[in-house]
Amino acid sequence: MVAAITATLVGASAVPTPLYAIYQQRWALSTSQSTLAFGVYAVSLLLALLTVGSLSDQIGRRPVIVAALMLEIASMAIFAGATGLELLLVARIVQGFATGAAISALGSALVDLEASPGHGARINSSAHPIGLAVGALFSSTVSEHFPRPTSTVYLVLLVVFVVEIAAALTIPETAPRRRNRPVSIRPRVTVPGPAVGAFLLTVPYVVAVWALAGFYLSLGPSLAHNALHVHTSMVGAAMVATLTGTGAASIFVLRAVGPRTILLVGAGTLVAGVATTLYGSEKSSAIAILTGTAIAGVGFGAGFQSAIRTVMPLVQPHERAALLSSVYTVAYLANCIPSLVAGSLIDRLGFIATTRIYAGLVASLATTAFVGLAFRRNRADAPSSA
Repeated sequence: MVAAITATLVGASAVPTPLYAIYQQRWALSTSQSTLAFGVYAVSLLLALLTVGSLSDQIGRRPVIVAALMLEIASMAIFAGATGLELLLVARIVQGFATGAAISALGSALVDLEASPGHGARINSSAHPIGLAVGALFSSTVSEHFPRPTSTVYLVLLVVFVVEIAAALTIPETAPRRRNRPVSIRPRVTVPGPAVGAFLLTVPYVVAVWALAGFYLSLGPSLAHNALHVHTSMVGAAMVATLTGTGAASIFVLRAVGPRTILLVGAGTLVAGVATTLYGSEKSSAIAILTGTAIAGVGFGAGFQSAIRTVMPLVQPHERAALLSSVYTVAYLANCIPSLVAGSLIDRLGFIATTRIYAGLVASLATTAFVGLAFRRNRADAPSSA
């Protein structure tokens, strides 16, 4: 149930992606305004991570999860009633805070409840790409085949989240409140001492994979329109689903491989995938774009899995939510800042030129991580043995 709630929350964040084209047409939005709707979500999520991200370590997992789901329900209602950019931004802000408040508590609960070492981290890593894939495809399908495309999908999710609140109340409490410790929501990023080395090792790669995900989630429909000259939301959703779906599959396939090896494999496939996707956008080739996206998806799933598996076993249970919040802080900074910059550059430089710059950034980060890991040798094996 914890994994299902995680996937649903993350999936809901991808629901607006196929709808951006409809919003642009109805409300005469520019590309930069569409990416702003994505960016405010990530900023709000980061604010939640910095303030209440470790709250479940202090008051328990279940209260934080239930409160976050209530906020998510409010965001779905605002989405369903949105009639312009202003309400869309409000909905994204509320949704971002709800997701940020929940994901570290949910991820920590999965590790707390794991049946065997590493199992919870693998499930948590899988829930994110699976949720993104299902959310994008579900939204696109509803918008293409059902009436009121910009409200129906949110009303369905609202009902789902109501059901999940009832289910969340039955989750075993794995981090009961410590009465002798004051509750604090002071903004902070905490990496416990034993995990600092492993955390720094994974940062360049986490930035690369989440920057790539941010591009697809904010600009995927624009890529389909500009490079492939198609106007259906299904193509943009298919690209998101291809990236995240192959990411989820790679987590399953590589589940028995050591974290350092996964990072090496992931960095290599990420560079190859980005290069292939860029070639496809230059040549207006749907086959090359989807092939490159699938290859990059392996790097996306592998990178996030290895980051979680590397750092989470190194800390005590009461430190897990704080550490996971720090990992997500890096991830979502990388998720929103490059895409916001790209949105503004498109209006000045054009889509293809911006795509080249973005691809170069992601490839450079992944290459840096690959080279660093390749020369780290025995020192890089330390997190795996820990």
